[in-house]
Amino acid sequence: MHFSPHQKAWLAHSLTLAGKADESMTKTIASAKVDMNPHQVEAALFALASPLSSGVILADEVGLGKTIEASLVLAQKWAERRRKLLLIVPATLRKQWSQELEEKFSLPSVIIEAKSFNQASKEGHANPFDIEVCSGRPAICICSYEFAARKEVELARVPWDLVVLDEAHKLRNIYKKDGAKTARKLDAALTGRKKVLLSATPLQNSILELYGLVSVIDPHYFGDLGSFKARYAKQNLEEIELALLRHRLSKVCNRTLRRQVQEEGGISFTRRYSMTEDFRPTANEEKLYQEVSEYLQRDDLLSIKSGARHLVTLVIRKILASSTHAVQGTLETMIERLERKQPLVEALQDYDNLEDYQDEESIEDDDLIDPEALQAEIDLLKDFKKLAGSITGNAKAEALIRVLQRAFSKTQELGGARKAVIFTESVRTQTWLAELLAANGYANEIVMLNGSNNDATSKTIYKDWLTEHEGSSRISGSKTADMKAALVDKFRNDATLMICTEAGAEGINLQFCSLLVNYDLPWNPQRVEQRIGRVHRYGQKHDVVVVNFINKGNRADERVFELLSQKFQLFEGVFGASDEVLGSIESGVDIERRIHDIYQHCRSDEQIEAEFNQLQEQLKDQLEVKVNDTRKSLLEHFDADVVSRLNTRRGKVVSQLSHFQQQLLQLARMAFADNGQDYFEHESGFSWQGQKYNLNWQEAESQDQQFFRLSDGLGAHLVTELKIATLPTVHLSFVYSPQQGQWVDVKNLIGQTGSLRVVKVSVGSSEELREKLLLTAITDSGDSIHPETVERLLQMPIVTNDMPPAVVNPDVFESDEANQLQAFMDIVERDNELYYGEEVEKLERWAEDKRIALDIRVKQLDQEIKQARKASRQLATLQEKMAAKRELKRLERERDTVMLNYHEEKKKIEQEEDRLLEQIEARLAMDTQLETIFEARWTVLKPEFTA
Repeated sequence: MHFSPHQKAWLAHSLTLAGKADESMTKTIASAKVDMNPHQVEAALFALASPLSSGVILADEVGLGKTIEASLVLAQKWAERRRKLLLIVPATLRKQWSQELEEKFSLPSVIIEAKSFNQASKEGHANPFDIEVCSGRPAICICSYEFAARKEVELARVPWDLVVLDEAHKLRNIYKKDGAKTARKLDAALTGRKKVLLSATPLQNSILELYGLVSVIDPHYFGDLGSFKARYAKQNLEEIELALLRHRLSKVCNRTLRRQVQEEGGISFTRRYSMTEDFRPTANEEKLYQEVSEYLQRDDLLSIKSGARHLVTLVIRKILASSTHAVQGTLETMIERLERKQPLVEALQDYDNLEDYQDEESIEDDDLIDPEALQAEIDLLKDFKKLAGSITGNAKAEALIRVLQRAFSKTQELGGARKAVIFTESVRTQTWLAELLAANGYANEIVMLNGSNNDATSKTIYKDWLTEHEGSSRISGSKTADMKAALVDKFRNDATLMICTEAGAEGINLQFCSLLVNYDLPWNPQRVEQRIGRVHRYGQKHDVVVVNFINKGNRADERVFELLSQKFQLFEGVFGASDEVLGSIESGVDIERRIHDIYQHCRSDEQIEAEFNQLQEQLKDQLEVKVNDTRKSLLEHFDADVVSRLNTRRGKVVSQLSHFQQQLLQLARMAFADNGQDYFEHESGFSWQGQKYNLNWQEAESQDQQFFRLSDGLGAHLVTELKIATLPTVHLSFVYSPQQGQWVDVKNLIGQTGSLRVVKVSVGSSEELREKLLLTAITDSGDSIHPETVERLLQMPIVTNDMPPAVVNPDVFESDEANQLQAFMDIVERDNELYYGEEVEKLERWAEDKRIALDIRVKQLDQEIKQARKASRQLATLQEKMAAKRELKRLERERDTVMLNYHEEKKKIEQEEDRLLEQIEARLAMDTQLETIFEARWTVLKPEFTA
């Protein structure tokens, strides 16, 4: 079979047309390496529904994949060539986001933090947030909340196309006058930018929190705080007002529940089981802990200066709880640096998550002083090191060896594989554990994963993996990502144990493993949940077992476990049992800081008990999971409606994806048809130049094939190449040879000739570009051919080398083309009317909020005056009556001032409404362009025709 460059150009243009989100989302889904669920597509389409929208809140319950939803939105913007994209996330999630964007959506990203920001500034870049200027290529910018707030001036100077804020409940108290400083800075810096806020708990304690989040998106969505309070924050809100508020919120907030998704059949949730192993440290281990702890509690330390005090003591305490081997190595490095009078921060690299704290901490050490006192501290550290070196046994390590077999039995009883991921916070402990476990029956069954993986074993695994997958899409080109992929593959296929640090495990999915061991337990509940989320996530087929160790010689350690287990409910129950709590706490880092303070200041078990009791009391409101009726009535929709909608969406996605992939495969067929071979071995893939390609990403990965998609690689190359050709007017002789069944409409054209033209129409506003191909064909007898038939005709093969030059009379297309163009313009106009109508309604409601607030204030003052008059009549003394009269006069003057200003204020509201509507109209102004792709004469020949 043979196809002309004209046919290839038509299909290449057809596959890359810009359009509404629900039209072009299919391309994004087809290019993503993720098994998309209908609720995720629904959420992304909700965020992209109106080009005039200032943003939305995506509020699905935890565990339903808000990261995927937001990534879909970012990928869609990227495909539209809107590349000024910003992600603001908790510091601990920066790497995870970067990894997800790269692995699942092939979206490049750059993490901006203090070190890289300062480096870019030194290199002469005026604004390190302007990634494309700094690096010469666009990328999604990722930074933490605290860093973004500190750099508000630079942040404000970038014209962001979209800003995504993860864990956005951090901003919900912005309406309060006190506190919320970070939220206020970000709000000011990002005014006018389109935003997507992600939060499982946008409303936790007060309806005003919802007001706060919506005001971050659009200050003209509700009236000011006073008018919102007056209208909606009443004790007993009238049903009609509640219904109106629900309707207004439904336009800006999308929420799906786990039970709805489970009912639709998208996700099946497994359970998690807790297993604990007690241990008691040896006398020397306890002595080392006690002496180092007392050292860290001293106020007069010279070696650890105030700027770095919190960070250094926190990390040393983590290492102290990990293993004596880690303590010994850290003490040795500390001693070396102090003897060279260098800051201690760099001595803490054993703690693999150090940079998450460095970005938010002031870590500059002052110049070290008083050499004699400093030497005394160095000598003390040498004593600690000597004691650590004398300890040969390790009680917690022995407990690990004991519990592993019991945990494996439980996991296998639940149907899981004999695999365990073991988490430690220390790289030294990780290496030591690998040696210990290898000597206790696990030799050649261990993989280590950390932030660098510079050990010889990891390097060998990586090298072998590169050789095995040479030339395949498995190799991304990023050494960090490929090293992780190699080690995860090794764990999946050959190993029993993977020993991980936090930094190493960011962004990896280990659903094939269902046993997790917290060798070192973090104090931050969100970090614990992230760990468990590596195995207990969407795609996990078995119930998960989580093992923790309880140090019976340390009451503070016991209380930390009780807090995480009993109060935060992290280790037991159905997937996501803790999301109400985790979503409600402002910051896991703050809780970690509070726990650290207890370790630093308490010198007895009694003090520890009292301090932990106080901490739990302060967290009480957040930790008590309640059924929030307000949230249910405002944000949650009837299950039956949601399930029905998700079922419909699944059907549409499957259908549209199938059609798109068939077209993409047809493009490859057309492109390679002239090579005289059949490269198309099966319905979802083909071979080309010794490489196998597959449109199904799971099959491509499992069979070591290239993922064939539009966004990059061969697919992107073909489309670019086929679209740029200049096409002469020729005669195309089609051979009727349908690929799928009988196309009677094309069959009826056998023996006929005519003229054909393909024109691309682009209708653009500042907010949205819409494109369509106008397919016009006329027979020589003057009959018009339906565009759908023309589309089918263009998929027919042609006679080899039979494309003689031709002349076409352009006048024959005029009427049909004009009709198609008008039909398309009518659709665009109708959509724009809907967008405009939604904005008009929003502004009318905003103006109504403001006017109602004025009315309510006048009525309140009238009521206060009436009550004051009544009260003054009952007063006994002249003094009291005179004071009451003065207060009455004050209220009357205030009411008169409000009434005098009433009409002036209403006029201002109307003027602001008119100004905003003019802005909207300007944003919808359309510019129409027509581009002729090609013109041709055509003939349809019988199927038995051969060249």
